[in-house]
Amino acid sequence: MDGNQKIAKTMTYIAWISGLIIMTLFFNNYLAKQENPNTRPESYKKNGNAVVMLQQNRAGHYVTNGYINGYQVKFLLDTGATQVSIPAAIAKQIGLTAGYSQSVNTANGVIEVFSTRLDSLSVGELTLYDLSANINPYMQGDTILLGMNALKQVKLVQQGKTLTLSEY
Repeated sequence: MDGNQKIAKTMTYIAWISGLIIMTLFFNNYLAKQENPNTRPESYKKNGNAVVMLQQNRAGHYVTNGYINGYQVKFLLDTGATQVSIPAAIAKQIGLTAGYSQSVNTANGVIEVFSTRLDSLSVGELTLYDLSANINPYMQGDTILLGMNALKQVKLVQQGKTLTLSEY
């Protein structure tokens, strides 16, 4: 094999590797968007009240970015959760203080969690103040369960694959 053939072969390998890297980055971004299609939820004010429109993810759940006490977080809307439930690692990152422990019933049985207070919780234009929440030492991952103590403060309307949250 002469020098030109070696260069051509090397360039072919580089092109294939570059193509695979680009495709991997593209599909990782595509899959992340399918898991959380609401990284920047559609939100506006109507007659002075906040309205947020969320799209279902590919699993049929409503996942959205938002804020707790000014820190960006990811929420999963969970009508089966009584309280907002925060993984302990996230609670530590955003500076939440663990209060008294209490037993709660979960889909995985009874566990001990710790109470905490949230000064604010926001999704788009919608902001709720002074909410109770639980710090869950058994929860893994980076997703906070947005439970009924928050969701009951807004009007929920589902049409097709869109969930609209509106202030009363």
